[in-house]
Amino acid sequence: MPSVFRSTVLPFPINEVWPLIRDFGRLSDWHPLIMDSVIENNAPQHQVGCVRHFKLTDGGLFREKLLALNDFKKTLTYTILESPLPLTDYCSTMKLQQITVGNQTFMSWSSSFVCPVEAESELITAVGDTVYQGGFDALTTYLS
Repeated sequence: MPSVFRSTVLPFPINEVWPLIRDFGRLSDWHPLIMDSVIENNAPQHQVGCVRHFKLTDGGLFREKLLALNDFKKTLTYTILESPLPLTDYCSTMKLQQITVGNQTFMSWSSSFVCPVEAESELITAVGDTVYQGGFDALTTYLS
C-alpha cells in the first residue's frame, strides 16, 4: 500500500491557516488545481460526513468525504469516493501544529491508498508533489 507524506512550515499563525483547511468546501479558494468546489446537499462545510464535489482545471471530477475534523488537534481526515485516478481506499490527513518561535505553522499532509503496481510511482509523485506541495505553495501565496 503506497503512502505519501509531505510537510512544510507556513510563515503564518495557525489561526490564519486552520480556517482555510477546516472548511472542507473551500479547497477551490486556495488550491490552484481546483476550478470549483461545492459541498453536496448544502451541508455545513465542517460537518463530518459531508461530501465535496470538485472539478480540476484539467476537467477531472472528484468526490471526497470528510471523515474526521478535530479543532483542538487541528486535523482533518478525508477519503476519495470518486475520481479519475486509478486508486482505491485513499485516506488522507492534513495536520497543523503551532510553531511558537516566529508564530508560524507546521503543516503535514499524508495519505495511503491502493493502486496498480505500475501506477504507484506516478501516483506518489502526482499526489505528493503536485497536490500536496502545490497546495502548500498556494496557501503561502493565498495568505500573503
